[in-house]
Amino acid sequence: MLDHLLLELAETGGFELRLEIAPGDPEAEVGAAGTELGEALAPLLRAEGAAGRGFGLAPADEALAMVVVEASNRPLVVTNADLTATRAGGLRTDLAAAFFRGLAEAAGLTIHVRLMEGEDSQHVLSAIFKALGVALARASADR
Repeated sequence: MLDHLLLELAETGGFELRLEIAPGDPEAEVGAAGTELGEALAPLLRAEGAAGRGFGLAPADEALAMVVVEASNRPLVVTNADLTATRAGGLRTDLAAAFFRGLAEAAGLTIHVRLMEGEDSQHVLSAIFKALGVALARASADR
């Protein structure tokens, strides 16, 4: 499931993405993926001329999500999406929180996630990761 979500992030953000994570327990793998992505993106987000902030709005079937990021050096994740009690594709969806924490800490990002609509947990995650891809692309683009 994480591979699928990262592919959607990369496609909607226009990123070429290749992450290799050492196998382990799911929470460690998901957190490591967020950390690796954050470390790879940090130089792009802070490059001369980079916007340093961006937003993305994306649908996935009935789900609609918005993600706003800012390269603030104050890692923080704020979300209204509570996915702790659901499962999607074999992935405990609360593990998405581990991914976002790793990303925020490694890249020095403030990340706001707003779920505007959505019932199916897989669609909700898909919308969130697609919106994140767009937000990261805008944040790393020239002003």
